Amino acid sequence: MAASLMKVTGSVARRLALSNKAPCVAALCNKRWKSAKAVSYEQAVLNMPETKVTTLSNGVRVATEDSGIITSTVGLWIDAGSRYEDEKNNGVAHFLEHMAFKGTKKRSQTDLELEIENMGAHLNAYTSREQTVFYAKCFQKDLPKAVEILSDITQNSLLGDQEIERERGVILREMQEIETNLQEVVFDHLHAIAYQGTSLGQTILGPTENIKSISRNDLVEYVNSHYKGPRIVLAAAGGVNHEELCELAEKYFGKMTAGYDGEIPVLPQCRFTGSELRVRDDLMPLAHVAIAVEGCGWTNPDNLALMVANTLIGSWDRSHGGGSNLPSELAQNAVKYNLAHSFQSFNTCYSDTGLWGIYFVADRMMVDEMVFNTQQEWMRLCGGVRDSEVERAKNLLMANMLLQLDGSTPICEDIGRQMLCYGRRIPIDELEIRLNAITADTVKEVCMKYIYDKCPSVVGVGPVEALTDYNRLRSGMYWLRT
Repeated sequence: MAASLMKVTGSVARRLALSNKAPCVAALCNKRWKSAKAVSYEQAVLNMPETKVTTLSNGVRVATEDSGIITSTVGLWIDAGSRYEDEKNNGVAHFLEHMAFKGTKKRSQTDLELEIENMGAHLNAYTSREQTVFYAKCFQKDLPKAVEILSDITQNSLLGDQEIERERGVILREMQEIETNLQEVVFDHLHAIAYQGTSLGQTILGPTENIKSISRNDLVEYVNSHYKGPRIVLAAAGGVNHEELCELAEKYFGKMTAGYDGEIPVLPQCRFTGSELRVRDDLMPLAHVAIAVEGCGWTNPDNLALMVANTLIGSWDRSHGGGSNLPSELAQNAVKYNLAHSFQSFNTCYSDTGLWGIYFVADRMMVDEMVFNTQQEWMRLCGGVRDSEVERAKNLLMANMLLQLDGSTPICEDIGRQMLCYGRRIPIDELEIRLNAITADTVKEVCMKYIYDKCPSVVGVGPVEALTDYNRLRSGMYWLRT
C-alpha cells in the first residue's frame, strides 16, 4: 500500500493523511482521469495566462506571461537587424551579438560563463534580418540575476580590440559552416535576387570583406543608433511576477535613452523583383531549388490566409512515408511520379513584405517536372481549392501553432516577436476566431492577389540544367481556360 500511495498527487496525499480511511488506488486514478477530461478545449483556452504589458517612461515595453512553473525564460527583443545596415556595415548586428558575450565592465568572459553555469542557466542570442535577441533560461528564483546579466551584456560590453580580432575568425568559420548548408545558401540567394538593391537582400552575417574590416567604432555606432527604449521589449514567460519584472526593468533598463542624437533611422523600403539565379554545379548529386512570389507583412490581414495556403501545399520528405494517402496533392504526386526527395512550402514575413513559395530537392532530370506540378498546385489554389481541404489546413495550422507554444522559451519568443511585429500579443481565442473566418473563397481570393500572374523569383543550385526556362516558368503562373 505504501508503494501505491507514493504515486498519488500531493493534494490527494494530504487528504489521505487527514483521513483514517484510505481509498483504493483505482478510485483515485478514476477521479484524476475524470478531472482531466472535464476541461474542454474552450475552457483551456480561456484559462490560459494573460499577457501583461507595461511601458516604462523611456519606451521599453515589459511583457510577461506567468504560468506558475519553477523555471523562467527572459529576454530582450530589439527592433534591429541586418535590414538596418548598408553595404559598408552589413554584418555589424550579427558581429555585435557575438561580442556581447566577450566581457563587460564588471565581468570578464570567464566570469560571465561561470556565473551562468553556476546558476544552471542558459544564455543565448540570435540575429535575424529585422530583430536581435538576447535571452536567458533559468530558475524562477534566479530571474533577477538573469535580468541584470542581460542588462550588463547589452549596455556595458567592453568591445575590446583583442576580442574583436579573435571573433573575426569565429564568424568566418561560421560562414564556412553555413555555406555547407545548401538550404541556407539557397535562401540567401533568394533574398539577394528578390530584394536586389535593397537592405533586405543582404545576408545576416555580411560579406567576408566587411567581417574583416568591422571596427569598434562601427559596433558602438550601431548600438547608439538602434538600441533605444521604444525599440526594445523585455519579455518573460514561465514563473514570473509582472510587477517584480517591471521593477527590475526600471532598475536596469530605465536609463536607456529614447531619443536620437542625430538623424532618426528609418526602416529602409524594399521592393520585390521577379528574377532568377542559377548556380550550376553538375558534380553535386541533387538540385536545390526555391521559387517564391512576394507575400505580405506581419500586420497585413491577408497573412493568415496565406498561411493557410502555405499549409495546403505542406511539406514532404522521402523518409516520412505516407505514400498516396498524404493529404497534400503535391506530396501525392511527388510519391507517385518520384518528383523530389523532399519539399517544403514557406511563408517568410517581414514588416512590410514577405516571401511565399516552395523549396525542394530533386534529381537533376526531375526538376522541370517538379516545377510543373508545383505551379499546377498553385493555380489550383487560385481557383479550385475545396472547402474540406481548407478546413483540414486550418485545423493543422492551429494545432501547429499551439504545439509550438510548448514551454517557457517558445512562449517568451512568441511574446517578444509579436510585441515588435504587432505592438501586442494576439490571444489564442482571437487567432482562432480569425482563422475560422477563412473559407475556400478567402483562400482563392488571396492566392489570386499574390500568386496568379505574378513574376516569381527563382534560385537553383547544383545540377540545374533541366530547371525550367524562366519565360516558360513565368507563363505557368496563370491558366488560360475556355
